[in-house]
Amino acid sequence: MSKSEVLSLFQNAPPKALAEFEKYAIEKSFKSGEMLAMEGSQPAYFFVVVSGSIRVYKPSDSGREITLYRVRPNESCVLTSFGLLSRTPFPAFAVAESDLTLLLIPADVIRDWVNRYEVWRKYIFENLTLRLREIMHTIEKVAFQRLDTRLANYLLSHFPEDLRIIKITHEKLARELGSSRVPVSRVLEEFESKGLIELARGKIVIKDRSALRQVLEGKR
Repeated sequence: MSKSEVLSLFQNAPPKALAEFEKYAIEKSFKSGEMLAMEGSQPAYFFVVVSGSIRVYKPSDSGREITLYRVRPNESCVLTSFGLLSRTPFPAFAVAESDLTLLLIPADVIRDWVNRYEVWRKYIFENLTLRLREIMHTIEKVAFQRLDTRLANYLLSHFPEDLRIIKITHEKLARELGSSRVPVSRVLEEFESKGLIELARGKIVIKDRSALRQVLEGKR
């Protein structure tokens, strides 16, 4: 299978764009937990994810973190795209959240393709729209929603209905919600005392999804 065949963005690409992609794209694998970009670094490559997931996050001076967005198969990192096209440093951190395969394209090559090919301009601006909407939604939740509401929403929206036992630490939940571990643990303990969940080491057992939905709706 060719490199372009694994990516949906090339379904209607012109033959010349496909040929150039096959020539210049470099396939590279990364291990889970490997840092892909540091704040202040200058991106050298544009990339598209083939398999795996990347977490893009921003830390605070106090050590708290907030997840800005994730980059999954067929997607690219909008902050990397922006940095390459504007020649500005990467403003966050990016880490492989699982074993990862990327297709890398040198910075000067992707800038040339954006100028010459509609398929690349369309792809990058569609990703920009998606990510801006996602980041604005994250900011809105952190700024205007109570922590118990955000926590209930995370538990309900990130795990399927038939999954009762969730393997996640309080520390990771805090990072996802842009909070710190202590207040997240306090809210989880409140949920447990009300019979909504049960806490175990590195796990959360969902006992009452309907009650969690009531928290989300402000009814509890």
